[in-house]
Amino acid sequence: MKSVQNTHNSAAFDDLHNALLMIVGTFNRPQRDELLIKESNIQLDRALFPLLIQIGRFGPIGVVELAERAGRDYTTVSRQVAKLEELGLAQRQKNAKDKRVNEAVITAAGKAMTDKIDAARAQIYQNLFASWPDEERAELARLLQKFVGDFIAIDKSKTAD
Repeated sequence: MKSVQNTHNSAAFDDLHNALLMIVGTFNRPQRDELLIKESNIQLDRALFPLLIQIGRFGPIGVVELAERAGRDYTTVSRQVAKLEELGLAQRQKNAKDKRVNEAVITAAGKAMTDKIDAARAQIYQNLFASWPDEERAELARLLQKFVGDFIAIDKSKTAD
């Protein structure tokens, strides 16, 4: 019985993993960023787009952490943050607690740009979820947040060992 149950769980986890890979793949497509840039009516290099979003959401954020979140090399992200700084959308600063850590923080101009992006994203989601009952949309958000929290906890427990 246990073998049958393990096979069933394995197939269910494969289905879940495949769905997650599809979500990640969909979000990571350059076309998704290009659509949001276009719908937001902003001028921004597509390579800088995810970094600006992450700085706006999680900043101040260390450049090393930003590189890890973006799945890019530190030196590449450091150059791209410098470009965002040149554009007046972000600025670099030293971490208050550890001066060795360089952080990126969003500027007022960067925040204005991410506000436009958020409005465009909200419109896209409004259309996407138009036929979903509020309860299902809320349940999806709750379950995704629970999953991410549990997944992060696994990472933290493994690095603590």
